[in-house]
Amino acid sequence: MQQIVPVAAGIRRSGGDLITTRPVPGPGYALRAMSGAPPPFSSHPPAGRLRVLAAMSGGVDSAVAAARAVDAGHDVTGVHLALSTNPQSFRSGARGCCTLEDARDARRAADVLGIPFYVWDLAERFRQDVVEDFVAEYAAGRTPNPCLGCNEKIKFSAVLDKAVALGFDAVCTGHYARLVEAAGGGGRELHRAVDPGKDQSYVLGVLTADQLDRAMFPLGDTPKPAVRAEAAERGLAVAAKPDSHDICFIADGDTAGFLAGQLGPAPGSIVDESGAVLGSHAGTYGYTIGQRKRLGIATPAPDGRPRYVLGISPVNRTVTVGPAAALAVSELTGIRPRWCGPVPIGPVECLVQVRAHGDPLPAVAEQVDGELRIRLRVAAHGIAPGQAAVLYAGTRVLGSATIDRTA
Repeated sequence: MQQIVPVAAGIRRSGGDLITTRPVPGPGYALRAMSGAPPPFSSHPPAGRLRVLAAMSGGVDSAVAAARAVDAGHDVTGVHLALSTNPQSFRSGARGCCTLEDARDARRAADVLGIPFYVWDLAERFRQDVVEDFVAEYAAGRTPNPCLGCNEKIKFSAVLDKAVALGFDAVCTGHYARLVEAAGGGGRELHRAVDPGKDQSYVLGVLTADQLDRAMFPLGDTPKPAVRAEAAERGLAVAAKPDSHDICFIADGDTAGFLAGQLGPAPGSIVDESGAVLGSHAGTYGYTIGQRKRLGIATPAPDGRPRYVLGISPVNRTVTVGPAAALAVSELTGIRPRWCGPVPIGPVECLVQVRAHGDPLPAVAEQVDGELRIRLRVAAHGIAPGQAAVLYAGTRVLGSATIDRTA
């Protein structure tokens, strides 16, 4: 068995993938890496005092979430995820997370809370599972949401698996969502947060029942202003730190520029629905379904109305544009469905959300032959393959799938 030995304070990268930024108090905090596959999930973490791994991004939300876990009497250890081989290339300040500045902010918050703190190096896993997948999806003409991928493959897969292997009972994060015990002992349900403006249940819709059983979301019942006020009262320096936005691994916020650097030039034509060439582009990856601005078309539509991206064909290197009416869809087919509880049997009346902050749409959904087929009660516009369709029953999250095609 490999023992992970505490080292002196100060962030540094070691040969392994776990480093500490402060001494670990007492032998009870020694962490041992277990060989082999992680043990299977139990139906629930044990009752009472838990060993909790608090994921601390360096922001106010995760700091307060960790503080609440401490207040609840749990044995809490903080961990910051190093997701970039060059942290300075990730955004700083209000533009994102995952920088050295964020790691230091997380460490200082852990010091205030009096909990041990580590940095886990998951940069290579993040690059493979999130960044490369993001680039591949755009190269294929789809529009992914990397936050869902990060939750599915990093925070509640790589991190949770490692946490359980190290003997932790649960992973605590600062996500705004609620976990509710189902009636009759049927497990835990994922619900929207009480603050609709901060609700993050959409990006958690990829989590399974087993993962939810090991999760803690202490902020789901609190509005964001109250979280900031609480952080200030606790003496946390991040109380007024701006929220992160957009995609953390795109340093300047220029998604098209980032993709161009990854994929290189792939020039092609912009055409209308009849196939007439209207302009040119440097790469189909610079466009998404429903896009209106920065199309690079000099000639206006005959009726003077705006044109929108209707279709993307990386193989033919064409981007098709047309009127807004042509964006209407009433049927969605999703692949890789993931359920937060039992798989529903037969058609289910539900609400479907296709964007992180989009309006929920009334729909009927059914899993058929491994696909999720969704029929919208009212046609919607601008839905792109690659987006996640997350199903709700009221405030409860049922599950999700990746949109593969629309009609």
